[in-house]
Amino acid sequence: MNILFRFGESHNLMFALPTQNLAQFYYPYDFRAEFVESFITRIRPSYDIMCHHLRFQLTEVERVMPTDTFYFTIMRNPVSLMESSFSYYKSMDIFMKAKSLEDFLKNPYKYYNKTSISHSYGKNIMAYDLGLDRIQVQTPKYFKVAKKTIEAAFDLVLITEYFDESLILLKDALCWSFDDVLSFPLNSRNVTSRKVLSEETQEKIKTWNQLDWQLYVYFNTSFWEKVYAFGRDRMQSEVQELRRRRAAQSEVCLQGQVDPSKINDKLLKPFQAGYSRILGYNLKTGLQKSERLLCRQLVTPEIQYTEILSKKQYKQEKYRIAKYNSYRRQHIRRQWALLPKQG
Repeated sequence: MNILFRFGESHNLMFALPTQNLAQFYYPYDFRAEFVESFITRIRPSYDIMCHHLRFQLTEVERVMPTDTFYFTIMRNPVSLMESSFSYYKSMDIFMKAKSLEDFLKNPYKYYNKTSISHSYGKNIMAYDLGLDRIQVQTPKYFKVAKKTIEAAFDLVLITEYFDESLILLKDALCWSFDDVLSFPLNSRNVTSRKVLSEETQEKIKTWNQLDWQLYVYFNTSFWEKVYAFGRDRMQSEVQELRRRRAAQSEVCLQGQVDPSKINDKLLKPFQAGYSRILGYNLKTGLQKSERLLCRQLVTPEIQYTEILSKKQYKQEKYRIAKYNSYRRQHIRRQWALLPKQG
């Protein structure tokens, strides 16, 4: 999201933002076009980027975005995703009563309630976010249909475990530069909240999240097919260059990654949820104005960045409406002047 935020802001693009200054599109409900700020107003803008969290519904997204929109998403190994979700959402009702992830997996239906508002976090979270029907009986035939559905909707599927390689493929597909896909890790948990899982627990996670696992294996394979087509040597060279630039920018910008309680600038403090501590950054002092602007952009959490974009677009919207109203008044005056004069 940070990459898309920075690209859109630097090119003065229009973001499809959630209404009511929300950070998500009313997740976990199915996405609807009306969830987008200004969508239902008479003077509807032309949107360039939609990247806030939603439960994907292609037909509704197509109501908002241009016909030539490039669609991409990202998948993560369901094992590490489940471990992370349990830690991050432990305070929610689907996980709250379980003593541990292992305890949850022994008898998941003891804790998991598919009627709960937070049920999406507990089982096949990727499939849910992608808008797939999880009520459907999960047979090999349905797995095949699910894979083809995602493949038809998205131009590119990235893989979290190969994030740098993913960024290179994205850069190539969008004809972007290395600077456009430069990023620092955001929303990272502190090490103490991360847990090494036994083989038995990992296999239980795969079984419990079988639809997610089938999707991950399939798109991990297709991802590497794209890497081979791109060129292994070329990929290795560009990944090295991306990492070199990230290290150089880190040296310019960062004092280091720290616990949220130690972040000096509270506007750079990431949102905290669950029992995990989400780390943030302190910037170096004495930065030049242009350096400081880029450094702040690179480490601004999504909620704060969304507020910045929302305020900027609100000003643009007011200007557009004022300009439109001025045009209407002038048009009415011209029409009035052309009317035949009475008596």
